[in-house]
Amino acid sequence: MKLTPVMEKYILHWGEMGTRWGVNRTVAQVHALLFLSSEPMNAEEITETLGVARSNVSTSIRELQTWQLVKVVHQLGDRRDHFATTKDPWELFYTIIEGRKKRELDPTMTVLRECVLESEQDKKTPVEVKERIKDVLEFTETLDTWHQQIKVLPKPTLQKLIKLGSKIQNFLGK
Repeated sequence: MKLTPVMEKYILHWGEMGTRWGVNRTVAQVHALLFLSSEPMNAEEITETLGVARSNVSTSIRELQTWQLVKVVHQLGDRRDHFATTKDPWELFYTIIEGRKKRELDPTMTVLRECVLESEQDKKTPVEVKERIKDVLEFTETLDTWHQQIKVLPKPTLQKLIKLGSKIQNFLGK
């Protein structure tokens, strides 16, 4: 695949952003390349296009599969695996949010619940510290509840809701 300067810029920036989101640069670049590609690509094509090691591409693809961001696509007459990702930014967003929730929010809520339960018997932890921990738990549980409600909304409804932005305050009252 021949990259245009715009495509290179996009892929490089996505790789840079990936590092800021806690994702390996090459993982993010492979995902960006597959997102821009009109056809599924095999690992050799990805390696050649990005100029990275084949082992790095394999590792990146496995990571993206773990996140359910890349799927294997078979092509008639070719024994190699080809890889593709959704081209829908909303679907990507939902997939990433679900993955982050499972890896970050759910374990955090579990530990916070344990801390709150243990703190009830704990005489040494100051009351204000116990309250702060409980507040963080309530905050994360509120986020989780919001997430559960939002994820079932049809995409057009969610798009309208987001576009409303601060105008929603008019519906809720000041």
